[in-house]
Amino acid sequence: MKLLTKTTLYFIMIMLPVFAGGAFYLFHKFNREIKHETDEELANDQLQWLRYLDTASVDNPIFSFRTQEFQLIPTDQPVQKKFKLKGVTLYQETEDAQAPFRELSQVISIHGKHYQMILRKSLIEKDDLAKNIIYVMLLAFGGLLMFVILSNWFISRNVWRPFYRSLDKIRQLQLNKMETRRFPSTPTHEFNQLNEALNQMTDRIHQDYINMKELTEDAAHEMQTPLAIAQSKLELLLQDENLSENQLKNIGQTSEELQRLSRLNHNLLLLAKIENQQYPVTEQPDLHQVLVQYLSLFEELIREKELTVETDLAPTAPWPLHPALADILISNLLGNAIKYNYPEGLIHIRLTAKTFTISNTSNLPEIPAGNVFQRFRKSNLGYSNSNGLGLAIVKKIGDSYHIRISYQYLNGLHIFTASC
Repeated sequence: MKLLTKTTLYFIMIMLPVFAGGAFYLFHKFNREIKHETDEELANDQLQWLRYLDTASVDNPIFSFRTQEFQLIPTDQPVQKKFKLKGVTLYQETEDAQAPFRELSQVISIHGKHYQMILRKSLIEKDDLAKNIIYVMLLAFGGLLMFVILSNWFISRNVWRPFYRSLDKIRQLQLNKMETRRFPSTPTHEFNQLNEALNQMTDRIHQDYINMKELTEDAAHEMQTPLAIAQSKLELLLQDENLSENQLKNIGQTSEELQRLSRLNHNLLLLAKIENQQYPVTEQPDLHQVLVQYLSLFEELIREKELTVETDLAPTAPWPLHPALADILISNLLGNAIKYNYPEGLIHIRLTAKTFTISNTSNLPEIPAGNVFQRFRKSNLGYSNSNGLGLAIVKKIGDSYHIRISYQYLNGLHIFTASC
């Protein structure tokens, strides 16, 4: 969930109970005020009636009054010093429904006789007024809540915009182009601190990348020269007729190890260059032509092992790869299929515009899923004369150029698939 959405949801979760509590409090406060005002009106009406009845002539006997809003009934109950207030509901014939009233009752004495005085005030109009006020308040609160939420969302989105710009720049960072990426200053102090830290971090990373790149290239270059000299010296020694068979064997083994070390050095340098993205895609090589070329180059090895090669190739297959890496991808996968095959084995190759699949028979077991693309992890499985970097290079090419490389073992076949 995005930070802006999360803060908005938290804001709503906090504000809704606050607004609901406020509306509930105002409703009860308003309702209590209406009852208080009604009670004051009833008390005032009672006072007026008492004055009127107190000044009524003794010659005018009072028997009883009975209306819905005023009753004066003779009673034997004792006189009450204070009136009583309560809410009642009475039947309204015109409305054909029960209606709420506020009632004041008190036993009074008029010319020595006791009467039950009851005054009532209808709350129907006041209830309707309260409902209308509450409706208006809810609309006002709802509109205010929506306005606050939208305002908060728009303000937060504007405030957080520099952060998302910096995030996009981070996503687009590339080691070989890091020096051109700068994080600009913003009106917000905290984001300025973040961008300043990001600028310092990218500068350090880029400098480390340059240093590592130079170290790798220099080390690989410097190693190649003594390796080549040592190899040439061993070849000269092999031509010496005075050497014993055991000495020749030892020199031959040393020569093989030097060749292996040279290939290892070359492959490690290649991996470093791929990781450093030193092979930009300037064109899309046709994988069909590359595959045909390497089938021709490996023709002697294929004939020597009497391998059967079945092909199903698309006429053209331009792939988003550097031409040198397209050669390495095909040569490594095809070379492994030939090297680890048994005599009179089978190689099946299928090429489409988006996928390349190569399957081969072999006496070697299935490569464990966790080891198949790991460096230096296959020699203990019977893969002799291998430094374990060939498939690691293939995988690194795939990862760097968004090509999915997969492996499976099915019906005695080792199957490698590349798809873009």
